[in-house]
Amino acid sequence: MSGTILEVENLSVDIPVAAGMLHPVRGIGFSVSRGETLCIVGESGCGKSLTSLAIMGLLPKTARRNADRIEFLGRDIRNLREREMARLRGGSMSMIFQEPMTSLNPSYTIGNQLAEVYLRHVEQSRAAARDRAVFLLEKVGISSAASRLGQYPHQLSGGQRQRVMIAMALMCGPELIIADEPTTALDVTIQAQILHLLAELQREFRMGMILITHDLGIVARVADKVQVMYAGKTVEEGPCETVFDAPMHPYTQGLLRCIPIPGRTRRGERLGSVPGIVPNLVGELSGCLFRNRCDHARDACAGMRDDEPTRMGDGHAYTCLRAPGEISGELQAAEAP
Repeated sequence: MSGTILEVENLSVDIPVAAGMLHPVRGIGFSVSRGETLCIVGESGCGKSLTSLAIMGLLPKTARRNADRIEFLGRDIRNLREREMARLRGGSMSMIFQEPMTSLNPSYTIGNQLAEVYLRHVEQSRAAARDRAVFLLEKVGISSAASRLGQYPHQLSGGQRQRVMIAMALMCGPELIIADEPTTALDVTIQAQILHLLAELQREFRMGMILITHDLGIVARVADKVQVMYAGKTVEEGPCETVFDAPMHPYTQGLLRCIPIPGRTRRGERLGSVPGIVPNLVGELSGCLFRNRCDHARDACAGMRDDEPTRMGDGHAYTCLRAPGEISGELQAAEAP
């Protein structure tokens, strides 16, 4: 993999609400290279989707986005006018949303919606747009693609609608795709097919991909890099294999305990859990926000700075007061028979 597509540094989102200022995204940073998959993972409400919407410039009007840097293909896109940003969205940068039934317009045919994307960004004829749509529908595994162009979203199954959304995202040959929980509304069999499809398409078209999910099983199958978010902040990041083999933050460890491990988790055995709820992100925030749910919390956690992660090398970093040796010893003890 080579060639950085997207670089984000110190991204924050603030939203004024009746109770004060909500801080759903706080100081997020990452990069995505060509052919690379970054998975952003965390509980619902941790800021994953708002991070992607902030990059795409699709935040609510009342939201305030701040960042030291958002560079896409070497271009700073923080202060682009809406017309310039609209040229990027759907063209060089595409997004696959969570629920295909609500993302597709029920009043227009599949063919019209696919062609609209192409005609908006590419100076080609409607016939060329139709040919491109048929090609991509076949590429994403929809049979009788040409006849599908005249159908409406309600005439397709959930899996087919999600494949249409993927084809729509690919219409203009984007450099980057952001997939926001693209398998949430699908059954397990279709989920596996969609993930396999996304991985194949990414390899073929050499795109960068940000995959947003709460499912660590999905992360283990497709990610090159992992970013774990909690309460709007990155608590751990690094290469997928490293984070899964040696998770350093208590929250990451808690998430991993929630999923069964083939060959180790016995049938009927209770899975782990992360007790408690995500804290209120309105007003002034200080210290480690995970401390009220953490088995390892100490008094110093209330005053710790969360903008100075402990770096392990090879891009692996975590935000916790516990030293690497202390955590490694705990992990070895937990794995001992």
